[in-house]
Amino acid sequence: MNTKIINGKAIMPYRILDNCCILVMDGKIADIRQGDIDVPHAEILDAGGHYVSPGFIDLHVHGGGGHDFMDNTVEAYLAIAETHARYGTTALCPTTLTAEKADLLKTLEVYERADRRNSRGAQFVGLHLEGPYFALSQRGAQDPKYIRNPDPAEYREILAASSHIRRWSAAPELPGALEFGRYLRSQGVLAAVAHTDAIYEDVVEAVENGYTLATHLYSGMSGVTRRECFRYAGVIEAAYLLDEMDVEIIADGIHLPASLLKMAHKFKGAHRTALITDAMRGAGMPPGESVLGNRDTGLKVIVEDGVAKLPDRSSFAGSVATADRLVRNMVQLAGVDLPEAIQMITATPARILGIHDKKGLLAIGKDADIVIFDEKLTIKATLVNGIFVYNNATDH
Repeated sequence: MNTKIINGKAIMPYRILDNCCILVMDGKIADIRQGDIDVPHAEILDAGGHYVSPGFIDLHVHGGGGHDFMDNTVEAYLAIAETHARYGTTALCPTTLTAEKADLLKTLEVYERADRRNSRGAQFVGLHLEGPYFALSQRGAQDPKYIRNPDPAEYREILAASSHIRRWSAAPELPGALEFGRYLRSQGVLAAVAHTDAIYEDVVEAVENGYTLATHLYSGMSGVTRRECFRYAGVIEAAYLLDEMDVEIIADGIHLPASLLKMAHKFKGAHRTALITDAMRGAGMPPGESVLGNRDTGLKVIVEDGVAKLPDRSSFAGSVATADRLVRNMVQLAGVDLPEAIQMITATPARILGIHDKKGLLAIGKDADIVIFDEKLTIKATLVNGIFVYNNATDH
């Protein structure tokens, strides 16, 4: 069935196209223009004058709807995909936590089974392994008993076990981390700097050895430090200074206040800054007690004030943001124009992940991953490959 989306304001790469018509055929965008496209017998979707956007792409998400990817069940994967689709996400990277090798290998197997069954939620576009090669001093809510240095035998076995690993986050100053970065690059896996106490010089060397992304900028990473009399720039400063580095930010308005959202946008720009939820199982759920990571063995946390915290409230323990909230915050808190805010959660993450040939833009030939939302960023409909995975009119 061919579908025509009519009467919408399409958010294009360089403009907003009023009174647009988008033709979807076989899961792809077949045409897009102002006015009507004459296609007999097409199913009509009236956008009602609302915005029509490329689907949101979440590079970094752990869970939602009461489930975590580390629960290692197909049911958890599918529930998380459906939860985030309600908030405009059409593609996401299921993200692990620091864990034993056996748990990571299990995750790879569950991902493949879930991917085959995922037809009602955001599409899986590859796994993000977050850890276990981190600096203990920057572990945040990562369980310290699983943190270790890169082990070539281990990571080669994990990478050989699946072709679905899209990205891997690590601390580049650890022994063996540069070799690890080179190996990831050779395997076509995105290497990212995360949970790290590196200084600027370490990051320069990391970039030369394959690391191209700063995982959740400001969170779990060093800034300017002093060693005896001397100051050293940290990972934050390196991310700003190195033009070739991309960054991702948790734009929930809590992990980063408005001033830092503005700073990231000003210095890295929409083309180098991706919005991420970094959401744990509490996303889309009411406040209260929750668990970060595996439901049975994970870390007990408290969800309050729109964020997850450690029980002693000494640190954040993950976000409960959804993608619509990220865009809303960039517009309302950071003062970013809507098309640029959309770019930060569509075209930019698509490029970072290497899927920009298929996703990230409303353009002929791209996957028909489409979101319709109103002036308040309330999601009205979400389509993945031209198929409804969320429709506000029928779900409420």
